[in-house]
Amino acid sequence: MKMIARFNKIILLIIIVNVIVGFSCREVAIPKPNGYFRIDLPEKKYLVFDQSNVKATDMPFSFEYPAYGHINIQAGDRSEPGWFNIEFPAFHSKIYLTYKNVTNSFDTIMGETYRMNVKNHISKADAIKEQVINNRENRVYGILYDLKGNTATACQFYLIDSVNHFLRGSLYFSAEPNADSLEPVINFFREDIIHLIETLKWKE
Repeated sequence: MKMIARFNKIILLIIIVNVIVGFSCREVAIPKPNGYFRIDLPEKKYLVFDQSNVKATDMPFSFEYPAYGHINIQAGDRSEPGWFNIEFPAFHSKIYLTYKNVTNSFDTIMGETYRMNVKNHISKADAIKEQVINNRENRVYGILYDLKGNTATACQFYLIDSVNHFLRGSLYFSAEPNADSLEPVINFFREDIIHLIETLKWKE
């Protein structure tokens, strides 16, 4: 009887161990983070925007823009020439650009710029970072705005020569704002915007 009882205890111990091991080896479902489609970005190459090679009137400046984008001159209001875009159809994005001759309306233009670049996006932006532009050699001054969060535009800027010229730009996507999924593309085009700023030259 003692042998049978001892045997039964051994069998029971084996069963308990198997149950414990079975539970410990069981796969536990762990939720995976959201994934996004891979985006293939082109090699960095640039062309010169100039009245000599682009049908641009009343735009007294030149700069380098991405070769994978194309210039679209907007008719706009005849009293306000200077509207044009750099379009990237493959990425459903555009850099909207507006040039104005400052003349005597500098305060009005700057107030409008603040409203469009900052005030309209404050409520949706998690943060707004400003980078001051001070290129004395080319007389290019201004601010580059980085808007964090799910905003309609993630990158905006304005440039002036402090006397006559004013250029404003904004990066927009034709898609629902999602900072996480768009971040690689935003960073990619931000580099192009910085290159545009660094190569901008006013014409006398």
